[in-house]
Amino acid sequence: MGGCVTDTVRELACRDSRAATHLKLISILVIFLTSVAGISSPVLLARFFHGKPAYDRAVLLIKCFAAGVILSTSLVHVLPEAFDSLSDCSVATRHPWRDFPFSGLVTLLGALLALFVDLTASSHVEHAHSPEKAAGAYKYKPLGLGPEEQEKKLSRELGTVMESGELSCHAHDPAPAPAEAEELAKLKQRLVSQVLEIGIIFHSVIIGVTMGMSQNQCTIRPLVAALAFHQIFEGMGLGGCIAQASFKFGTTAYMCFMFSVTTPMGIVLGMIVFSITGYDDNNPNALIMEGLLGSLSSGILIYMALVDLIAVDFFHNQLMNSSLWLKKASFIALTVGSTSMSILALWA
Repeated sequence: MGGCVTDTVRELACRDSRAATHLKLISILVIFLTSVAGISSPVLLARFFHGKPAYDRAVLLIKCFAAGVILSTSLVHVLPEAFDSLSDCSVATRHPWRDFPFSGLVTLLGALLALFVDLTASSHVEHAHSPEKAAGAYKYKPLGLGPEEQEKKLSRELGTVMESGELSCHAHDPAPAPAEAEELAKLKQRLVSQVLEIGIIFHSVIIGVTMGMSQNQCTIRPLVAALAFHQIFEGMGLGGCIAQASFKFGTTAYMCFMFSVTTPMGIVLGMIVFSITGYDDNNPNALIMEGLLGSLSSGILIYMALVDLIAVDFFHNQLMNSSLWLKKASFIALTVGSTSMSILALWA
């Protein structure tokens, strides 16, 4: 690790508690309004297209853009910030932080935690809505078989059973009903949206608390504009997933509201913490907490983006696989989303 170099004169000139408080109060309103605009735009767009022929394609493209935003957020924003926090001179010179890469470890734990939640919740949902499957009534089917292939396979199996004289009037259809499969897919998407919002809320709280504890007006001033755009793109990412999940109006409004107020509430919390403890954003304990929570959030977001968003749509979505141009457009949307969010790393 290189030596620690700081510009003490510039840092002292920038530390103005009154100016910093004024900027933070402005940022609360700006960030709230941009968060509302970001998360509500995909939801309103999806409702506009609802019932129209292009609805499914529009929602798919929005979700691919969202996946790019979430993946870029985790890898370009959250994870590097977590590494920086735990690599700060006041932290990295202390035991045990100088002896082990805790950022990587906690990121791994975050990904494993997201996997555990995903497996547990998915298993509970499937068993609750398909008790026959839990009892072993449904046989295992290889992935990749479409409805026609499944029907042919079932016909061959029934033909074999009839020839052997073992046909029973209680034979079970190995494939679940289309309505049931669609309902399970919706429940899965709702689960993904909720876990994704939890990961994003972790990140938003960290951003807000860090800004709220900071007394450096030179740092806060550019952050206000940068975080406004940051919240727009991150909100569009989460809003795209919420739109596809088809929640009820009340649930959708609640999730949008929670995302919109999390960062402003984090700023207020950071201001309260500073007024009570005197800890600013350079305090070692604050940096350790920021680094650990950021790493955990990064692991959750990486898992959700790669497994529950990108992999599901690009490898298991029949609509995308049925059209080559739609697959290309989806990849472009994914690239545009990740590029847009990555560029913001120049300022925040």
